[in-house]
Amino acid sequence: MKLRLTILLSAIMLPVFLLSQDRMSTEEYIDLYKEIAIKKMKEYRIPASITLAQGILESGSGNSKLAQKANNHFGIKCHKDWTGKTFYMDDDEEHECFRKYNKAEDSYRDHSLFLTQRGRYSFLFDYGIKDYKKWAHGLKKAGYATNPKYPQLLIRIIEKYDLAQYDSGKAGKKRKNKEEQGNLAEIAASVSADLIKIDTTASGRQLYTNNGKKLIIAREDDNYYDIAQEFGIYSWQLYTYNDVSKKHEVRPGELVYLEKKKRKAGKKFKIHVVHEGESMQMISQLYGMKLSRLYKINNLPEGIQVSAGTKLRVR
Repeated sequence: MKLRLTILLSAIMLPVFLLSQDRMSTEEYIDLYKEIAIKKMKEYRIPASITLAQGILESGSGNSKLAQKANNHFGIKCHKDWTGKTFYMDDDEEHECFRKYNKAEDSYRDHSLFLTQRGRYSFLFDYGIKDYKKWAHGLKKAGYATNPKYPQLLIRIIEKYDLAQYDSGKAGKKRKNKEEQGNLAEIAASVSADLIKIDTTASGRQLYTNNGKKLIIAREDDNYYDIAQEFGIYSWQLYTYNDVSKKHEVRPGELVYLEKKKRKAGKKFKIHVVHEGESMQMISQLYGMKLSRLYKINNLPEGIQVSAGTKLRVR
């Protein structure tokens, strides 16, 4: 039986140069903007959980270039009716026009207006204010995002951070930061991987394939030595298969390949647009392809990292 999963990869795989005390964690982002999301919910009848999840996803928990430079937390482009400030950056096309706001709250207000004033979103307001799953799927149906996994990404964020609690109209208590080996921030833009479940081991661990190669999802307290012992291989093989050094520490949520990855991504994948916070190694894991090949087919020197918005060939 095949099972499709969407995995939100954690920033525990981020290269050292991307780790900064200035980066906002998702918990901090929620604490900072939950009251604004609730306020807009009361004004415009859009679930606070949906607004927060979209803000987290679109802005990388407030760490994206667009959020930092333009206070734009929802990736809203200029469109012909926009008369305010503008900010240009590469996205689906080069040098695209995005809306620029004086403060983040203005972005939240414009997001609400964007959904309430466009007819294609009108059917969403027939859904219950607490039915975040219908809202998530409805946004995709209305054409808010091109990512086919957009509803699942929103739902995963809402459920992981218990955002549905804010749909009651109460901000609740301040969330505690979940410190995990240094309290690293999550990836700025959530990325997904299509995994196919193929087996369950005697220890209860789920075994998957991605791009035809076997892998597992790392659990709490996992390390390469124990994983190697469990699957009857050498730990040095795991370091090689996953394109990491022997100093690498496995963190929960990582994809750990148990055999050599392929030279290129699956046939349905051609181009990957780099999200804020992604490293080349993370992208190679996402597509189940060798890191060296990712560099080579893009004519890049090995070891460098590329900026958000860069388009990479993956096959």
